[in-house]
Amino acid sequence: MKRFIEGEERGQITLLPECLDDFIAEDNPVRVVDVFVDELKLYKLGFDGVKPAATGRPSYHPAVLLKLYIYGYLNQVQSSRRLEREAQRNVELMWLTGRLTPDFKTIADFRKEHGDAIRRVCREFVLLCRRLKLFAVGIVAIDGSKFKAVNNRDKNFTSHKVQVRMQQLEHSINRYLTELDRADRDPAIVLPERAARLKEKIAKIKQQMRDLGEIEEQLQASQERQVSLTDPDARSMATSRLGSAVVGYNVQTAVDARHHLIVAHEVTNAVTDRGQLAAMAKAAKEAAGHPTPIVLADRGYFEGYQILECERAGIAAMVPKPLTSGGKFEGRFDKRNKRSRACAAGRAIADN
Repeated sequence: MKRFIEGEERGQITLLPECLDDFIAEDNPVRVVDVFVDELKLYKLGFDGVKPAATGRPSYHPAVLLKLYIYGYLNQVQSSRRLEREAQRNVELMWLTGRLTPDFKTIADFRKEHGDAIRRVCREFVLLCRRLKLFAVGIVAIDGSKFKAVNNRDKNFTSHKVQVRMQQLEHSINRYLTELDRADRDPAIVLPERAARLKEKIAKIKQQMRDLGEIEEQLQASQERQVSLTDPDARSMATSRLGSAVVGYNVQTAVDARHHLIVAHEVTNAVTDRGQLAAMAKAAKEAAGHPTPIVLADRGYFEGYQILECERAGIAAMVPKPLTSGGKFEGRFDKRNKRSRACAAGRAIADN
């Protein structure tokens, strides 16, 4: 092929093979990950296997698996199976791990067994950013994100959901009973096999109603407004999409406004962001080490008591005031409408 940029022959054996380090630029983030992990005292942070056992099969050093985990976090590769594939074909990971290719089970077990140690590594990274004065500006943005839990929406109940579900089951029972009455009056209309299946369905529905009754009693006995069967801590939360909800967690994150680094985070099951401002602002102030930080948040965080708590802690909270009110929700004029109507009436009187 003439007049095209041609690649090298795949089967060509070069006399002097290229060094793997030549494929990694000097400003590549993996070099930072490599140096950062190598400088950590992994045994003090709680990682097992730093000192190899005298017997048994050799294992991977925790530093290799930690580098692999951090690389996946930076490049949005969360799955252990995807990390296994990337370690086999990704040049950056080949350089970072020394061409080691741990299987997905090893990666998943490392992440599961060293959760507390990984959190300590995150704290060490925040302290490193403080020493490098990356948080010197002191401006932090706080926001919440909804993370889906393993709990299905059908396994999450509120009092309203229980009542609606019981009404649906009662309607189904009435329909089945009506069909059984028809079978009693005229056996030729409904076959005996069909009648037996209807009785089984009625028995199952009655059991479901008893289970729903127990859930209703649990809701009334506890302070919680929701019950999740698979993941007890998960809650149904509204998302940014209109009319949609997800059963999961509300992850609060404080991010540095200049370098976009996560300063502090907290996993909660609060269905809204209101009430989270003060706690996150104090955590961000402690992590960043700034005496008088400025905290930015959207109108979903606006609450007078929370802003007062920030002021008492020496934190300047900048939160826009919501433009809605209870009167507008009920179909009445809110304060802005009343003010504008009063101004219009005043101008009309002045003109007359």
